Amino acid sequence: MRRLLFQLGYRLRANHKRLNRQQNADRDKQMRYIKRIRRKYEKQGTPIISVDSKKRELVGNFKNAGRTWQLVPLDVLESDYPHDAVGVAIPYGIYDILNNRGFVVVGCSHQTPTFAARSIRRWWIKEGAKRFADHRELLIQADGGNPNGYTSWCWKFELQRLADEFGLTITVTHLPTGASKWNPVEHKLFCFISKNWAGQPLLSYETVLKYIRTTKTVTGLRCRAVLDTTDYPTGQSLTVEQKAQIRLFRHRVLPKWNYTIKPHAAA
Repeated sequence: MRRLLFQLGYRLRANHKRLNRQQNADRDKQMRYIKRIRRKYEKQGTPIISVDSKKRELVGNFKNAGRTWQLVPLDVLESDYPHDAVGVAIPYGIYDILNNRGFVVVGCSHQTPTFAARSIRRWWIKEGAKRFADHRELLIQADGGNPNGYTSWCWKFELQRLADEFGLTITVTHLPTGASKWNPVEHKLFCFISKNWAGQPLLSYETVLKYIRTTKTVTGLRCRAVLDTTDYPTGQSLTVEQKAQIRLFRHRVLPKWNYTIKPHAAA
């Protein structure tokens, strides 16, 4: 029977995650617009970053998907209970598209808009401001969900604070629902980090940082990682006055996904 199945073209195949029930009618239009905006900024040499938050990882002696070269298998805990963990690691990645550089902030509490914006702030202070000293604009390519969702006013408010602090004009383009796998940070940064620590238990936060920092590719990718131990509370909302402080300019093309935040004159 096995031989006959092979002759007919059958193989043992895994499921492919290709279907999406939330296909948006403007998806193709938005993807084309993102490409057009990115090309414009690339020609100007303006900084372009792709950002996203990786799934939470339990820190401790837990099984990690993948295999490693060992004489004998590594012994790990038989169950993945959160109370057995040292803590949680929430990697927020910032991928510098022009320079093929990754910067990952590993949080320890929650994925919030404040955590996302402050991670970008750390990148700008440690790398962006030095690498793009002559530029006062920044293009951010992000997914449409938390912590940097297009419907989140807290995300926009935190970007306004970032714009005011450094005098930056920040343009944001969101990928439509179901298109996050085309975000460069996913296939240019996070996939290589996952390969680097595949099969290795993430015993401590230092272990997590080590595997991120040692992630390299033949095309020149290099990564930097820092730990953020700040507690970011969830469920925060803005007042009407705070929303009014945001200098938000929506684009004519799909304004819910594309907008620019400008600094205040007195900043």
